[in-house]
Amino acid sequence: MMQLENLTTEIKGNILYITINRPKNLNALNIKTIVELDEVFEEYMYNDDVKGVILTGAGEKSFVAGADISEFADFTPAQGKTMSENGHDTFDKIENYTKPVIAAVNGYALGGGCELAMACHLRVASENAIFGQPEVNLGIIPGYGGTQRLVELIGKGKALELLMTGDSINAAMAKELGLVNHVVAQADLMAKCEEILNKIMSKGPVAVAKVIQCVNAHYRGGGYVGDSYQGEITQFGQCMETEDFVEGTSAFLEKRKPEFKGK
Repeated sequence: MMQLENLTTEIKGNILYITINRPKNLNALNIKTIVELDEVFEEYMYNDDVKGVILTGAGEKSFVAGADISEFADFTPAQGKTMSENGHDTFDKIENYTKPVIAAVNGYALGGGCELAMACHLRVASENAIFGQPEVNLGIIPGYGGTQRLVELIGKGKALELLMTGDSINAAMAKELGLVNHVVAQADLMAKCEEILNKIMSKGPVAVAKVIQCVNAHYRGGGYVGDSYQGEITQFGQCMETEDFVEGTSAFLEKRKPEFKGK
């Protein structure tokens, strides 16, 4: 794997902790950071020591305070399109990751930072977190999936308002709208993420991966002939051939805790 400049990684208790580490820039999402994110998620995709991921930003002020505007201020349309495509590829990889990914939003999550949080499967925010898509203030639109995922999470009407006004919302409003799953004190943020992730990781890993795939197929189609309901039917049937299914049903009938192997 490449030498990381803007991220730090650590594996602890089957959890991969990824921290965006540009605190002097409020962890702004430059192009190199996106490349490094892509590299790290690819690197650990098939690592059996990793069963879940927590993604956060360094410090207590910012998760990711947007993109690094100085990088693309002089871009041509073609360069802008390539930048957006590369960001989409990385964020799609996170959204479709077969292991649960939780964004620990520890402050500002603006622009690309909000988009990155939305690409994760769940979002837990500290009380000081601020969310927004302020791109219209620059005369552009979100380029990393914001116009799509924000609608999916909070609905068309409110998403259009936030996208067109560029307004930001606090953590409490983000929870009310369904943008985040939980809001906790800054000091409790990582513990809450770990609590949720440990609960998910105690379930059948193959089933969890298939849940992610089926839910994403509802919005993306997933390549199924027919619709995403057909996808669920297919995935449900496939679960029956797994060792996890045998273990899960046996444990239930024997009144004991299952020991899943992810096979």
